[in-house]
Amino acid sequence: MDTVQNTLVTREASGWRKSDTVWMLGLYGTAIGAGVLFLPINAGVGGMIPLMIMAVLAFPMTFFAHRGLTRFVLSGKNPGEDITEVVEEHFGVGAGKLITLLYFFAIYPILLVYSVAITNTVDSFITHQLGLVSPPRAVLSLILIIGMMAIVRFGEKMIVKAMSVLVFPFVAALMMLALYLIPQWNGAALETLSLSSTAQSGNGLWMTLWLAIPVMVFSFNHSPIISSFAVAKREEYGQDAERKCSRILGYAHIMMVLTVMFFVFSCVLSLTPENLAEAKAQNISILSYLANHFNAPVIAWMAPIIAMIAITKSFLGHYLGAREGFNGMVIKSLRGKGKSIEINRLNKITALFMLVTTWIVATLNPSILGMIETLGGPIIAMILFLMPMYAINKVPAMRKYSGHISNLFVVVMGLIAISAIFFSLFS
Repeated sequence: MDTVQNTLVTREASGWRKSDTVWMLGLYGTAIGAGVLFLPINAGVGGMIPLMIMAVLAFPMTFFAHRGLTRFVLSGKNPGEDITEVVEEHFGVGAGKLITLLYFFAIYPILLVYSVAITNTVDSFITHQLGLVSPPRAVLSLILIIGMMAIVRFGEKMIVKAMSVLVFPFVAALMMLALYLIPQWNGAALETLSLSSTAQSGNGLWMTLWLAIPVMVFSFNHSPIISSFAVAKREEYGQDAERKCSRILGYAHIMMVLTVMFFVFSCVLSLTPENLAEAKAQNISILSYLANHFNAPVIAWMAPIIAMIAITKSFLGHYLGAREGFNGMVIKSLRGKGKSIEINRLNKITALFMLVTTWIVATLNPSILGMIETLGGPIIAMILFLMPMYAINKVPAMRKYSGHISNLFVVVMGLIAISAIFFSLFS
């Protein structure tokens, strides 16, 4: 009887559930955000050869890195442990506090970036597309952030559901735009199929690729939601969680790479390398440049709507990671003093902190956002690429994943991303 029951449980676990689809779309929703709207410029300005190599690297780079981080979270002894708790379990209290702090500061600045981006996008839409007077920035930003935080108030499941719902209009709009551009495709980009130089970047092939790797890493990055994803699936599937997580990640990443790279190639083929260099100099998204370049009302209306959906999705996904990091810092600080706090109360304090700080930054509209995001980059690469690979060699619970060539690939990509970011900062 027990054998039959166990077989039934295994079959049920091996099937595909509705919750798996919701999480797959949630992962996609966190990764594919506002950063994708700049990817065609950053990736395409170097010419077709680097772009083609990046298209080949996109899936293994994204999948193996995020699978490693998922496995790391799943390696904790207790099912309910998030990434901050697992780090402390494996590396000790001191390292736990440090990595939790780094984890928070890798994600939180991006949350601030999105709060400013949503305010600017909606304000531009009101004034340019609707032809109305721009509302007071403080009021507009407060309304928008409260609106996004209202979804957060309903809990993690609601956040993931909202993101999975927002994915559909976003993907549809992105694909429609990519298809709309097909008649505009020209041969200018194909003229850059040369190994000696790379279009308008001014760099050689290897230098262009080196500097483009971080763009790929952070355009497909969804590490902020990985911990919540792993904890939820472990709760649902138990011992079968790792296999299920890998399968969900695989489908999510296939979806990401196919849709995003089709969009990127369509944008690059519809413009010349000189156009892409101009867009980069203007520091605007590809949608804004296309609307101006083709003088197309369709793109002018679609651009802000796509951007709003993209930013909202990414804000929600990054909120989960930022809350986890903030909660982890508070819990560890109180634990050091022999105190504790009830999780619902802590979530309310965290929500208030996030609301106030994102509102202040969105109202002030600082011009240093690009630098903040870039500074968060190396930390994300360390946590996403290097920490899980280090754990595979040091943590007994993860030793079973050692000896694979994919581990070396992840380490190399992580080091390239970190070195390229620092080069960009100090060059």
